[in-house]
Amino acid sequence: MAFSLLLAAVGLLFSSLYYTVQWLIRYRRRYHMSRQNGCLPPKKLPQLDPFLGTDIVLQNLGAAKKYGFLNLLRSRHAAHGLTFTTNTYFRTTINTCDPTLIQNVLSFQFQDFGMGPLRRKSASPLLGRGIFTTDDEIWAHQRALIRPSFVRAQVTDFSIFGHHVDQLIALIARRNHEVDLQQLFFRMVLDSNSEYMFGESVGLMSENASESATTFHHALDYAQQGTILRLRLGNLMFAHRDKKFRDSCDIVHAYADKFVSQALAYRRKQAMLPAEKRDTDEGGRQKYVFLNELAKDTDDPILLRDQIVNMLLAARDTTAGLLAFVFFMLARRPDVWDKLRADVLEHYCEPLTYEAIMDMKYLRYVVNETLRLFPPIATNSRMANKDTVLPVGGGPDGKSPLFVAKHHVVTYSTFVMHRRKEFFGEDADEFRPERWENLRPGWEFLPFNGGPRICPGQKFALTESSYTIARLLHAYSGIENLDPTDWREQLTLSLTLNNGVQCRLIPA
Repeated sequence: MAFSLLLAAVGLLFSSLYYTVQWLIRYRRRYHMSRQNGCLPPKKLPQLDPFLGTDIVLQNLGAAKKYGFLNLLRSRHAAHGLTFTTNTYFRTTINTCDPTLIQNVLSFQFQDFGMGPLRRKSASPLLGRGIFTTDDEIWAHQRALIRPSFVRAQVTDFSIFGHHVDQLIALIARRNHEVDLQQLFFRMVLDSNSEYMFGESVGLMSENASESATTFHHALDYAQQGTILRLRLGNLMFAHRDKKFRDSCDIVHAYADKFVSQALAYRRKQAMLPAEKRDTDEGGRQKYVFLNELAKDTDDPILLRDQIVNMLLAARDTTAGLLAFVFFMLARRPDVWDKLRADVLEHYCEPLTYEAIMDMKYLRYVVNETLRLFPPIATNSRMANKDTVLPVGGGPDGKSPLFVAKHHVVTYSTFVMHRRKEFFGEDADEFRPERWENLRPGWEFLPFNGGPRICPGQKFALTESSYTIARLLHAYSGIENLDPTDWREQLTLSLTLNNGVQCRLIPA
């Protein structure tokens, strides 16, 4: 017994010595790396709890409950500069709204940063090993699978968009033109994008939507909310015990699995046909289904399911959120509505074409201004996968090099950056589409991310949004705001409106 205790004590001593020596070696290496590059420590956000960051976490949660998390970020940056650090759960986070630092993280030093294991673990119950949770070779392979699906020929084909916008206009009429447009946009975009991706619409816009469709829709929303909660909990995500969340993820996966099975059956059927008869329906017309194209390159059902859930969720939230914010602002700015409608009517044609939409310059200004004030991904992050040095962010002015240790997280806020007056003028908080007549921003305008991980579907989202806006501005002569309150943020995986878009549309 005594010998066993002695052996355990010796083992503990040697283990402690080993880790102490390793810590000293790592500390010395990092000290020299920092000194050789002229790095200076960044500003720190004052914290009552410098280790667990309990006070910071409670501030964040309190602000989120009052729909004010993004304004809390703005106030912190206003008080502490473009770049500062926080410590929560023994993890250092570098918070920034500096476009130079962001450009280095996302582009110039792309290989030094990744999503990190914590983000993968947080999102994996819903998103699995999809493109938004993976790094390195797995991510590159998935990106290569997806990229061909967003070529111009598919993105500018309005046959699918047109049908679902027709349904939207009919549904607005059935409700006597008084609606929450955000709710309808989410349903319409899910219908449209599911038809593009699966070859079959979910069918939420029909008068008799199936129970499976509505169950899938609600499960997707709840699973997304649970995912963002897990991301906020960080190292404490083990405390997230929610059976409904797990059940919702299972419902989403089961719904997607049905279409994956169909795509794999389609793949096997196509392989048996001569080349000249492949990818055509009975009438000989060439047809396109996103999932069928993915299935040409892999027969892994889990990979296909993860990819399609990632893409469907991102496409739905980005496009529907953008449309909601556009009409939220138009309902409050009749002058912008009138100017935009005049632009749409000047170039409108039947059927509406991609070229006609590209000629609507003021429409492009309105979309850009909406993306500036309400970027779909208002905050994002990357984790350092090795010790590295960024050219800015250090020192009291944030202009000196900054040492970033392995596993430290860089969190950047496009919401804060997009409202900086030095980039967008003294009226940066105001909705003024005209500023885009001469504005040519660089990395200070980042609605769809940047670098190698720039959103592959941004052209798809912009085209679908612009088409929908033009159709609605053509169909309605005016819009009346039915909600006197200001916008309230709803932060899930993307930015939306907690109070929706309550309005009355006036038929043309």
